[in-house]
Order: sequence, then structure tokens, then C-alpha cells
Amino acid sequence: MSITLKGLRAFAMVQRYGSFTRAAALLNITQPALTVQIRQLEAGVGLRLLERTPRGAEPTAAGRELARSLEPLLQDLDHAIASLRDLAARRRGLVRLAVLPSVAASLLPGAIARMRASHPELGVRVHEAVTGQVYEMVRSEEVDFGIATDLRPGGALSLEPLFRDQILALLPPSHALARMQSIPLQKLATERLLLLESDSSIRRLVDDAFASAGHIVAPAQEAVHMGTLVGMARTGLGIAMIPSSAAEITMAPELAARPVSRPGIHRVVSLIRRSDRSLPPAAEALVEALRNSLAGA
Repeated sequence: MSITLKGLRAFAMVQRYGSFTRAAALLNITQPALTVQIRQLEAGVGLRLLERTPRGAEPTAAGRELARSLEPLLQDLDHAIASLRDLAARRRGLVRLAVLPSVAASLLPGAIARMRASHPELGVRVHEAVTGQVYEMVRSEEVDFGIATDLRPGGALSLEPLFRDQILALLPPSHALARMQSIPLQKLATERLLLLESDSSIRRLVDDAFASAGHIVAPAQEAVHMGTLVGMARTGLGIAMIPSSAAEITMAPELAARPVSRPGIHRVVSLIRRSDRSLPPAAEALVEALRNSLAGA
């Protein structure tokens, strides 16, 4: 006969309180049902574990030996189950994500604040990375999900588009091109351009757009961070090209921000996850907050 968790819990309860009646009440079962569970357990181990006495019930020598091992095991099990329930209810957990720096500085902070308003116990560990690194971290399961541009990865990864933005030219209002509502790519090809370094997905978009128009551009300055490009544009070192969603644009309200046209340069920013894995509850909470932040934008 099989040994069940119910039978072990029934034995532990009778052994702890020395009473079938009280144990049955605490387990919310009838006393005959409790007796059946105890008998099945004794049949499973092949030993009598409890003796009925005028005062209730006492463990046999075998019962005392089982109780010494069983009590800590049941406590550990109860703790593990409670911990899992906390995870499921989003009362505990850590979200690990890899994200483009431009999104980490703009969309992400508001989404984290929104999530913590509902689930203050959840933690977030953010890894800023370029697109290729984001994909690799999701693929290797270093993070729960990533946010980056669309590389059409296929395989074990799936993408959910989050938003679409465009590349802007950021320049002093005194510049001749600032008088235009949008700046044709052809006119930017001969300007001093301030661009992100070549491993950036934004830089690749810009380079590809110029190449398609028949131009190979050499930037006047390169930088790792968009804030650096904005600072250079403020001092007149050239025209910065950054995405419209970048929070760094607010650093220099005195600069003119003009969309690039003919052709425009756009990107789709997506949520990347493994298609063969479900997200942990904490990660699901942040994804919901991201969607809600975008819906309310």
C-alpha cells in the first residue's frame, strides 16, 4: 500500500496533539477518515505507529522515530509551498531583464514604478546592453526577458512588438536645417554628424539608411551614450541622431528636434523572450506594467 502525504500529515497531527479527535478537527476531516489514513500509513511501513490509550493516543517506538524525522521535513515542505504561493501571488520575486539603454532611461523607470505600486515586494535587476547582447542574454537564460530592436531571431526566441519610434536630428535652432519641418537624409549626408558607436542598433539603422541612399558617412564624433551626443550638439559640434523615445532629448530643450525624411528612419522595439519557457510571475508583473505604461502614454 502506498504512503501518502495525507497519511504522514495525519500521523504528525495525532502524534503532536495526542488525540484523534483534535487532529481530525484541525485537519477538517472526520475521525473515521483520519483512522483510515493512519491505518494505511501503518500498512505502508509495516509497523504500528500509534497506540490508543484512555487519554488519547501515543506513538510507539517506531512512531517516535518517524516523528523525529517527519516534523522537520513537513516544516520544510510547508515553507517551500508557502514560498511558491508567494511567488504565484507576486508577493516575492526578482525580475531579471536586459534592455537597450535608450529604453532603460525612458520607458522602463515608469513601468517599474507602476509595478511596485501594486507589488512593492518585487525586485528588478536591470542589465543595459546593445541589441545583440540582449538577445544572447535571453537565449542563455541569464535574464527572464529582454527589450531590444527586431533582429528576427527565430528559433527559441519570440518577439512581441512594444512600440515604434523614429530617428530625429537634434541641432541648434540657428542651424539652417532647423528651419525645415523634417530634414531629408540627403541633406544630412554632408553635415557633421554625431552618432552612437558602431555596435549600437541605432547606429546600424542610420548607417543602413545612408548606404541605401548611396552615402557612406564618417561621423564627426562617436559616443557610447546618447547624453554625450546631446551635450556635443548643445555646444555646436554637429547634429546628433537619436531615437524619438530617448529621454536624453529633454536634457536640451533649446535644441531643435527634426524627424529625418526621404526616407524616414524608424525602428520597432520589442519584448524578447524564450518561446519554450513561461515567464516567472514577477516577470509577468513587469511585462503587464510595460504594456499598461505604453497604453497610457
